[in-house]
Amino acid sequence: MKKRERAKRKDNIIFLPGLEKRLTDKGLESLHNKRYQEAITLLEEARDHDSENSDILIGLVLAYFEAGAYTKARELANEMLLKGIGDYFHMVDLYLTILIQLHEYQEIVSTIEALFDEKEIPPDRHDHFLTILQFSKRMADNSQQEPIEEVKVETPFKELKLSSLNNINEQLLVISSLAEKNIRPYMDEIKEYLDSESGHPFLKTMLLTLLKEQEYDKRIVVKKFNEGVSIVPTELPDIKTQQRLKEIEKILEEKLENSDPVLFENIKGMVERTFFITYPFELEPEEVSAWAAAFHLLVLNYLGGDPNVEDISDDYEISTKKIEQALTKIRELEEISYPNI
Repeated sequence: MKKRERAKRKDNIIFLPGLEKRLTDKGLESLHNKRYQEAITLLEEARDHDSENSDILIGLVLAYFEAGAYTKARELANEMLLKGIGDYFHMVDLYLTILIQLHEYQEIVSTIEALFDEKEIPPDRHDHFLTILQFSKRMADNSQQEPIEEVKVETPFKELKLSSLNNINEQLLVISSLAEKNIRPYMDEIKEYLDSESGHPFLKTMLLTLLKEQEYDKRIVVKKFNEGVSIVPTELPDIKTQQRLKEIEKILEEKLENSDPVLFENIKGMVERTFFITYPFELEPEEVSAWAAAFHLLVLNYLGGDPNVEDISDDYEISTKKIEQALTKIRELEEISYPNI
């Protein structure tokens, strides 16, 4: 006969036997059903009972990530890596996914270079990490004091074959490999991908960034979100200097930077992610106040608050209808913002 499981005691509070398992199961079920805030509540409570359970912690990282709480996801994933919790390379991939979502390219470079220094990368993962490293070096700020030594890699691709690759991760690796090449020999395939309805918006932005860096000055067509636009890459603004992005960040900075700097940084991260994936399109509504209000409202929701849309509307002096319009679009974009590595 099985010995009856005894109740656990913590800080003079008695927990019923198996409570953490029930919390974990319910939390993972909520995560599967896309009830992310509910999953976070359940899994955080489960973690209080079992602080190093890999199933709980990985589920919590994913719940934070899906809910848009990327800073929390980053901190927990980094903590798990430092403690050696969970499959190491699975956690590295998850950590890199979060960093890319936060556009923390220098941290990606540092993380992957450390892996190469340790010489513990499995052979079948070598190209995977190398191509992400190369792209991240390109995207990292140019204000580093010491130049990063370029890594030369021979690529097996004579053709990109982007349109024939059904796996988004394979497309990511192919596009990342272009960071160290002359992009012009591949322009027919690149134009076909940019003009397709099926190409992932995130990957299309990566391609546009490379075209702009390599000073491609011929007109091309880009399609995203059932819209098309004809552009010349050299005439595009840098992603982080887009006028509407700067105007939205200015409004948020004036309202939040002094009163709640942590909230401001969380919202700013979401603004930059949204403008990265929509680049170079300008979405409706036109009013920047509506977007600032919508970003503010959504991040408060993600962080577990229950903000009143009427109060936000008054504060930003914009109608609730305009806020809801922007809010709907941001939520749609958050669903597809980054293809998991």
